[in-house]
Amino acid sequence: MPANLAAALITKLTVSNDLDADDIRAIQSLRIRERHLDAGQIIVADGERPTDCCLIADGFAFRSKTTADGERQVLSIHIPGEIPDLQSLHLKVMDHDLVTVTRCNLGFISHDDLRVINQRRPNLAAALWRETLIDGAIFREWIVNVGRREATPRMAHLLIELHRRLTAIGHTRNGEFGLPITQADLGDCLGLSVVHTNRVLQNLRKEGLVTVSRSEFHILKPREMEELAGFDPTYLHLSPST
Repeated sequence: MPANLAAALITKLTVSNDLDADDIRAIQSLRIRERHLDAGQIIVADGERPTDCCLIADGFAFRSKTTADGERQVLSIHIPGEIPDLQSLHLKVMDHDLVTVTRCNLGFISHDDLRVINQRRPNLAAALWRETLIDGAIFREWIVNVGRREATPRMAHLLIELHRRLTAIGHTRNGEFGLPITQADLGDCLGLSVVHTNRVLQNLRKEGLVTVSRSEFHILKPREMEELAGFDPTYLHLSPST
């Protein structure tokens, strides 16, 4: 496996799991097919029957569903080190699209190889299962966010969540993180129109809570942002003990 793919997966898994040296060596020995995709490309489409799982080594991707009349809802954003379609190991047909948000460096791990490593390394199998459960916890919080929070707290909650997740893997600096996302995509994450998304961002800027410069978000007052969002990080399970 290319070293950057192994490093991304190991970094992400060790945020919430205790891995021993043998687990790490097993990850490093996995056979991975590397691929690069530009932004806006479908990695796996709704209805496909994939035979491997996709690891994001660099960049951002999201899951989405599109209605019969063409309306899209983004279901989750995925960051480096995550395997967003891990469920395809057991659920054979994709029921949503997995799409690149930015240019991505991806690694593809065959289902057969994942089954073998799960059998040989029970602790690693448990870590992958735990990642799937955390993914489900994030899904539940997104449902609450889109369904019950007002637009401004909704936006604040999403930005704080992404900042927390990216900080855990060393991808932030002094409250700043890169997220090259269009306002249309951001609106689809939040169930808001582009106009409403822009208005909410302007409100957060006026309150001195956040700045946005091209593809960089800078959270200036994280405590105030968390209070505005009603943010409780428990659902992220950002340590092995939680």
